[in-house]
Amino acid sequence: MILPTAYLPPLSYLQALMSEPATIEQMETFEKQTFRNRCLIRDAKGELVRLTVPVGKVEHKQLTRDIQISYQTRWQHQHWITLVSAYQHTPYFMYFADYLRPFYEKEYKWLLDLNDELNATLIALLKKERPQGIITSSRSLDWSGQIWTDKHSWQTELSVLDTLFED
Repeated sequence: MILPTAYLPPLSYLQALMSEPATIEQMETFEKQTFRNRCLIRDAKGELVRLTVPVGKVEHKQLTRDIQISYQTRWQHQHWITLVSAYQHTPYFMYFADYLRPFYEKEYKWLLDLNDELNATLIALLKKERPQGIITSSRSLDWSGQIWTDKHSWQTELSVLDTLFED
Protein backbone atom coordinates (compact mmCIF):
# COMPACT_ATOMS: atom_id res chain seq x y z
CA MET A 1 0.00 0.00 0.00
CA ILE A 2 1.31 3.46 -0.89
CA LEU A 3 0.15 6.41 1.21
CA PRO A 4 0.93 10.12 1.14
CA THR A 5 2.63 11.64 4.17
CA ALA A 6 0.33 13.07 6.85
CA TYR A 7 0.64 15.33 9.91
CA LEU A 8 -1.26 14.08 12.99
CA PRO A 9 -3.46 12.00 10.69
CA PRO A 10 -6.83 10.40 11.39
CA LEU A 11 -6.95 7.01 13.07
CA SER A 12 -7.90 5.34 9.78
CA TYR A 13 -4.58 6.45 8.23
CA LEU A 14 -2.53 4.95 11.07
CA GLN A 15 -4.62 1.79 10.99
CA ALA A 16 -3.72 1.45 7.31
CA LEU A 17 -0.04 1.86 8.18
CA MET A 18 -0.31 -0.78 10.91
CA SER A 19 -2.43 -3.33 9.05
CA GLU A 20 -0.40 -3.77 5.87
CA PRO A 21 3.12 -3.13 4.75
CA ALA A 22 2.90 0.48 3.64
CA THR A 23 5.20 2.89 1.87
CA ILE A 24 5.00 6.63 2.26
CA GLU A 25 5.06 8.24 -1.19
CA GLN A 26 7.94 10.68 -1.44
CA MET A 27 8.02 11.24 -5.19
CA GLU A 28 4.50 12.62 -5.58
CA THR A 29 3.90 16.26 -6.39
CA PHE A 30 3.20 18.09 -3.13
CA GLU A 31 -0.39 19.26 -2.87
CA LYS A 32 -1.05 22.40 -0.84
CA GLN A 33 -3.88 22.56 1.69
CA THR A 34 -3.99 18.83 2.38
CA PHE A 35 -3.43 16.59 5.38
CA ARG A 36 0.22 16.30 4.36
CA ASN A 37 0.92 19.32 6.54
CA ARG A 38 -2.46 19.92 8.22
CA CYS A 39 -4.71 18.25 10.73
CA LEU A 40 -8.07 18.85 12.31
CA ILE A 41 -8.70 18.62 16.05
CA ARG A 42 -11.60 19.52 18.31
CA ASP A 43 -10.74 21.99 21.07
CA ALA A 44 -12.04 21.87 24.65
CA LYS A 45 -15.14 23.85 23.63
CA GLY A 46 -15.90 21.42 20.83
CA GLU A 47 -14.88 23.80 18.08
CA LEU A 48 -12.92 22.45 15.14
CA VAL A 49 -9.36 23.75 14.92
CA ARG A 50 -7.08 23.29 11.93
CA LEU A 51 -3.36 23.08 12.67
CA THR A 52 -0.97 23.71 9.78
CA VAL A 53 2.74 23.09 9.58
CA PRO A 54 4.02 25.99 7.48
CA VAL A 55 6.24 25.01 4.60
CA GLY A 56 8.72 26.99 2.56
CA LYS A 57 7.85 28.25 -0.86
CA VAL A 58 6.45 25.39 -2.92
CA GLU A 59 7.46 25.43 -6.54
CA HIS A 60 5.20 24.13 -9.29
CA LYS A 61 5.27 20.32 -9.25
CA GLN A 62 7.71 20.16 -6.33
CA LEU A 63 8.17 16.67 -4.91
CA THR A 64 6.92 15.93 -1.41
CA ARG A 65 10.38 14.72 -0.39
CA ASP A 66 11.73 18.24 -1.09
CA ILE A 67 9.25 20.14 1.12
CA GLN A 68 10.99 22.05 3.88
CA ILE A 69 9.30 23.28 7.04
CA SER A 70 9.27 27.03 7.58
CA TYR A 71 10.11 28.45 10.99
CA GLN A 72 9.27 32.08 10.22
CA THR A 73 6.44 31.79 12.73
CA ARG A 74 6.37 30.05 16.11
CA TRP A 75 4.07 27.35 14.79
CA GLN A 76 5.47 24.64 17.07
CA HIS A 77 4.73 26.70 20.17
CA GLN A 78 1.25 27.52 18.88
CA HIS A 79 0.48 23.88 18.04
CA TRP A 80 1.65 22.68 21.45
CA ILE A 81 -0.35 25.33 23.31
CA THR A 82 -3.41 24.42 21.24
CA LEU A 83 -2.96 20.70 21.96
CA VAL A 84 -2.53 21.33 25.69
CA SER A 85 -5.60 23.57 25.77
CA ALA A 86 -7.70 21.07 23.81
CA TYR A 87 -6.66 17.88 25.59
CA GLN A 88 -5.26 18.69 29.03
CA HIS A 89 -8.42 17.49 30.79
CA THR A 90 -8.75 14.26 28.82
CA PRO A 91 -7.98 10.96 30.56
CA TYR A 92 -4.67 10.17 28.87
CA PHE A 93 -3.16 13.51 27.91
CA MET A 94 -0.77 13.66 30.87
CA TYR A 95 0.23 10.06 30.23
CA PHE A 96 1.18 10.67 26.58
CA ALA A 97 2.17 14.36 26.53
CA ASP A 98 5.85 13.72 27.21
CA TYR A 99 6.07 11.46 24.15
CA LEU A 100 4.70 14.21 21.88
CA ARG A 101 6.28 17.35 23.35
CA PRO A 102 9.71 16.76 21.70
CA PHE A 103 8.11 17.13 18.26
CA TYR A 104 7.26 20.71 19.22
CA GLU A 105 10.73 21.50 20.52
CA LYS A 106 12.98 20.07 17.82
CA GLU A 107 13.29 21.81 14.46
CA TYR A 108 12.91 19.41 11.55
CA LYS A 109 14.15 20.52 8.17
CA TRP A 110 11.93 18.23 6.09
CA LEU A 111 8.18 17.71 6.42
CA LEU A 112 8.61 14.00 5.65
CA ASP A 113 11.00 13.56 8.57
CA LEU A 114 8.61 15.24 11.03
CA ASN A 115 5.62 13.25 9.81
CA ASP A 116 7.47 9.90 9.69
CA GLU A 117 8.86 10.22 13.22
CA LEU A 118 5.62 11.60 14.65
CA ASN A 119 3.51 8.86 13.04
CA ALA A 120 5.88 6.13 14.28
CA THR A 121 5.46 7.54 17.79
CA LEU A 122 1.68 7.71 17.43
CA ILE A 123 1.55 4.07 16.31
CA ALA A 124 3.68 3.03 19.28
CA LEU A 125 1.40 4.97 21.64
CA LEU A 126 -1.73 3.39 20.17
CA LYS A 127 -0.21 -0.03 20.91
CA LYS A 128 0.89 0.97 24.42
CA GLU A 129 -1.13 -0.38 27.32
CA ARG A 130 -3.09 2.32 29.12
CA PRO A 131 -2.30 2.89 32.79
CA GLN A 132 -4.72 1.38 35.31
CA GLY A 133 -6.91 3.51 37.53
CA ILE A 134 -7.58 6.34 35.10
CA ILE A 135 -11.20 7.38 35.03
CA THR A 136 -12.20 7.56 31.40
CA SER A 137 -14.71 9.90 29.92
CA SER A 138 -18.36 8.93 30.00
CA ARG A 139 -18.58 9.86 26.34
CA SER A 140 -18.78 7.01 23.91
CA LEU A 141 -16.62 6.45 20.85
CA ASP A 142 -17.93 5.89 17.36
CA TRP A 143 -16.58 3.22 15.01
CA SER A 144 -13.46 5.26 14.22
CA GLY A 145 -12.63 5.96 17.85
CA GLN A 146 -13.68 9.58 17.56
CA ILE A 147 -15.40 11.39 20.41
CA TRP A 148 -19.18 11.24 20.00
CA THR A 149 -21.59 13.30 22.08
CA ASP A 150 -24.99 14.85 21.63
CA LYS A 151 -23.27 18.23 21.80
CA HIS A 152 -20.64 17.52 19.12
CA SER A 153 -21.53 15.74 15.93
CA TRP A 154 -19.23 13.26 14.28
CA GLN A 155 -16.52 14.89 12.16
CA THR A 156 -14.64 13.02 9.49
CA GLU A 157 -10.87 13.04 9.45
CA LEU A 158 -10.21 14.34 12.96
CA SER A 159 -6.69 13.71 14.16
CA VAL A 160 -5.90 10.46 15.93
CA LEU A 161 -5.24 12.56 19.03
CA ASP A 162 -8.96 12.49 19.82
CA THR A 163 -8.75 8.71 20.08
CA LEU A 164 -5.36 8.57 21.78
CA PHE A 165 -6.23 10.91 24.64
CA GLU A 166 -9.81 9.77 25.23
CA ASP A 167 -9.73 6.06 24.43
